[in-house]
Amino acid sequence: MNGRALKAAARQAVDRHADELIALSEQLHADPETAWEEHRAAARVPELLDRAGFEVTASYLGLDTAFHARFGTGPVRVALCAEYDALPGLGHACGHNLIAASSVGAALALAAVADDAGLTVEVYGTPAEEGGGGKIELLERGAFAGVDLAMMAHPAPVDVAEARPFAVSHSKISYTGKSAHAAAYPESGVNAADAFTVAQVAIGLLRQQLPPSARVHGVVTHAGDAPNAIPERSSGRWYVRAETLAELAALEPRVMRAFEAGALATGCALEIEPESKPYAEFRADETALAHYRANAVALGREFAPPGQAARMNRASTDMGNVSQVVPAIHPYIGIGSLPATNHQREFAAHCVGGPARRALLDAAVALAWTAVDRAVPEEAAT
Repeated sequence: MNGRALKAAARQAVDRHADELIALSEQLHADPETAWEEHRAAARVPELLDRAGFEVTASYLGLDTAFHARFGTGPVRVALCAEYDALPGLGHACGHNLIAASSVGAALALAAVADDAGLTVEVYGTPAEEGGGGKIELLERGAFAGVDLAMMAHPAPVDVAEARPFAVSHSKISYTGKSAHAAAYPESGVNAADAFTVAQVAIGLLRQQLPPSARVHGVVTHAGDAPNAIPERSSGRWYVRAETLAELAALEPRVMRAFEAGALATGCALEIEPESKPYAEFRADETALAHYRANAVALGREFAPPGQAARMNRASTDMGNVSQVVPAIHPYIGIGSLPATNHQREFAAHCVGGPARRALLDAAVALAWTAVDRAVPEEAAT
């Protein structure tokens, strides 16, 4: 089969499985699970693959909510990454339900042509993208070794081909002080909530001297239990983002000194605990990216102009770490959600329904066609 015939067969496979893929996406959307807790999703997502003859490994490489599925024996190994964790309090407001379903769809499409295209098709169920670094854990345990191309498509308000995410670190910040009656014995207390106030003021002032592309943001998750008791403990989660891992390594200590200032000013003890290893910037495979662009256009997708494209494609992802090891792409697939954008409840509502369904199926086809182009480059056809 030539490239055109392979692509036609792949698209037909997506069409055959369309109802099942949409059902999978909507089931995930209705049952969100947060990072490292995606037990139902990790069981549900590979079911279609198992029925299609994939060799499925649960609890992959010792991670309870990861899986690996494999089909074919061809010399070109293509990996599809399935994310399925949700955001605390917001559900699937980043559309990982669509990521999982589109990666499964692309894998089913490629299984239909694997023998003729010389492909080995792999799906990696990758937990805890939202701050937990599941892909980094998998990489360090040997995943993705020898893969020729790793791919996924991420929902966004508009279509953007090239991912340019920040490097990012994720930290849990904790202060420990001393409780006391806030009216009768305030001088006996050491205020852990005040420590965060000092730290946040210091970070706000530090922003004046940070590079324009740097991002520092976080939330205080606990800062006391009763208004008449000096808060003994406080905690929060903080992210620091920079253009590259190298820039992040230089920037992060400056931010951590702001938290140290909170401890010094109040007399609290400070604990800083990394929630994952840092996420890297993304290194796109230019050849695969060009194929994806052409394939998406052939499906009738329209890419956003540079101004719009420069926003969502800056979101950080542990897929960046994968891209440092194997060729990879991470395009964004538009679901027509504007003015709603990622990490808003309104965006979550757009991750089901008509435009989301079309995006899911288009992403599955475009990713599958891009894999065909990688496997049969001399026959590449849209």
